[in-house]
Formats: sequence, C-alpha cells, structure tokens
Amino acid sequence: MTQPAPSRVVRPLRRGQLTIPVEFRRHLGIDENTLLQLTLREDRIEITPVIASPAKGSAWLRELYDLFAPVRQDAENLAEAEVDALMNDAIEEVRAERR
Repeated sequence: MTQPAPSRVVRPLRRGQLTIPVEFRRHLGIDENTLLQLTLREDRIEITPVIASPAKGSAWLRELYDLFAPVRQDAENLAEAEVDALMNDAIEEVRAERR
C-alpha cells in the first residue's frame, strides 16, 4: 500500500513569504544557499530546488548568484523592515528619475 505524500498547511506572511517545513528542506537538501524555481501549473505552485552547476548547463545562474554575494552578505545583518525600507527607497528613486 502506498503512503500519501507528505503535506503541510502554511500561512503566507505579509509580503507573501512562506516557510518551508524543516522536514521538507532536509529531504530536498534545501539550505540558505539553495535557489528555488517556482512554476505556476494551473491552480498549483510547484517549487523545485535549482542546482547551479556548470555541468548542468547553468553557469550563468552560478555567475549571477556569485555576483549578488556582496548584497546577500550586507543584507544578513539587516532586519526585514530595514530591507523593505531600502527597497522602497530605491524604487521611489527610480520612479522619481522617470518622471
């Protein structure tokens, strides 16, 4: 007899962020350095860990990930509200330049 697939109900946070249950992350090998691909399939969201490996034809993905390393390091010491405020300021600056 086949066991049902593991399933959990989670609530999105204010900005749409989700917490992936720890047992799912462990099973899939997802950590803070893992990139995730989200695919919309009709009325479902499919989340797949992305392996950034030149051998898999995704050297550009690793290069992009490495390019943003300083940004990730700077953001590690910021609270979510601080990151949100910085992003909002940057968006407003770009909008002001376009006016």
